[in-house]
Amino acid sequence: MEILIRNASFETPAIELDPKNGRLGFTGKSLPEDTLTFYRPVLDWIDEYIADPRNHTDVEIRLEYFNTATSMILMKIFNKLQEINNVTVHWFHFPEDEDMLESGKEFEELCHLNFVYHEFQ
Repeated sequence: MEILIRNASFETPAIELDPKNGRLGFTGKSLPEDTLTFYRPVLDWIDEYIADPRNHTDVEIRLEYFNTATSMILMKIFNKLQEINNVTVHWFHFPEDEDMLESGKEFEELCHLNFVYHEFQ
């Protein structure tokens, strides 16, 4: 299985999916014009990963902003990851951004994965 890397743009996040280290990282802003097309390779990669996951998987969500369509994709990602054991979602937010913190808590309630909250420094 290959590592998947996408560079950030003004509307899309940097993505690094590393199967060897069990790390899935999303950084920046996510408001792509065609969200499903943009995230299709990510969803396909996750389908392949869950067939042979590492002993522990870390998901790092370092998004400053995401739109409603992205929230639906994040929920799909989290639902897929529920199929494997030992997943930790590291949810980053700015100290003053209560909406982003609340979004993480809502995802946690809906998908029952282990979330750890971090403030951007």
